[in-house]
Amino acid sequence: MTDAPGAAPETEPVQVSLLTGFLGSGKTTLLNRLVKHPDMVETAVLINEFGEIGLDHQLVERIDDNTVLLNAGCLCCTVQGDLVNALSDLFIRRVKEKVPYFRRVLIETTGLADPAPIIHMLMTAPVVSNRYALDGIITTVDAVNADGQLNRHEESVKQVAVADRIVITKSDLVEPAELRALEDRLAALNPGAPRHLAVMGDLAPGVLFDTGLYDPKTKSVDVRRWLRDESYAPNDHEGHGHDGHEHEHDHGHDHHHAHDLNRHDASISAFCITRDEPLDWEAFVAWIRILIGQHGEKLLRIKGILNIAGRDKPIAVHGVQHLFHDPAELAAWPDDDRRSRLVFITRDLDRSVIEDKLDSLSEQAAALAP
Repeated sequence: MTDAPGAAPETEPVQVSLLTGFLGSGKTTLLNRLVKHPDMVETAVLINEFGEIGLDHQLVERIDDNTVLLNAGCLCCTVQGDLVNALSDLFIRRVKEKVPYFRRVLIETTGLADPAPIIHMLMTAPVVSNRYALDGIITTVDAVNADGQLNRHEESVKQVAVADRIVITKSDLVEPAELRALEDRLAALNPGAPRHLAVMGDLAPGVLFDTGLYDPKTKSVDVRRWLRDESYAPNDHEGHGHDGHEHEHDHGHDHHHAHDLNRHDASISAFCITRDEPLDWEAFVAWIRILIGQHGEKLLRIKGILNIAGRDKPIAVHGVQHLFHDPAELAAWPDDDRRSRLVFITRDLDRSVIEDKLDSLSEQAAALAP
């Protein structure tokens, strides 16, 4: 993290969404439906191989061995080797008009992939970070096998915990009670991520994209949509909130949990820290550096908006494990709420450890203030 926040960039980077999910969770089925949708125009999709999706009746133009244009206007590319080179080459070809213009990229990850390294790459690789920006993480969850996968595989729990959108697939193959129990479990792991049902991959792209701080539709920042801090109950680090529901079906159930948190679920905490008084910037930077130094691997994701003493405008921050985006000064506060709000998704790290250190450093800064 830099010592001083700068203004948000004036140019519009290409928005990147990551599609992740455990093996067999329905990523390929979802991709098959997405690439046919007319709303995928001006979108480039990076996949592992063309054989994963049926292109025969959709192909408009084969641009080269690794790139095809589909009749819905979606550009499909296979990643040959390094993702940094693939993204850089794709952007250069866009500039040279060798491929159609795209404003968004969807990257398919492998079933066992941890999204963190790709996010790190978007933050740190100069040829990528200057041209692309993370929009959001989309995680598919198989309603039939989710409980077993979440119980046995810590990676699948992490994929859910860091998601901005959760797509529940095969929901038509389970009983309503099973689906409700799964949704409760997902809400406990990640209360801020809206959950959507997709039967046979049928889901409109609009609910999956444009989840980041910058809203390309309004060409402005949308803090409420990005942060979703209202989804986190005050002082509830287990995060059993249901504000994330954005699909249409009748729950008709009391909010009790039929399952016990297994060891993987219990290691994840999702919470929002708020402070009414403006924060001292030096104390905040010191706090973040200490957290990164001592607990970096446990900080799955952090994002927030800050009221900094001596500044009229808010500061947006976003980090994943050891890395943070440079803090950005926003043009104005989005509403009358001037509180600092920081959403944390952590693993094996208690909320009190984080809050106590912030309070200690803030008190020290206040004592040294003239």
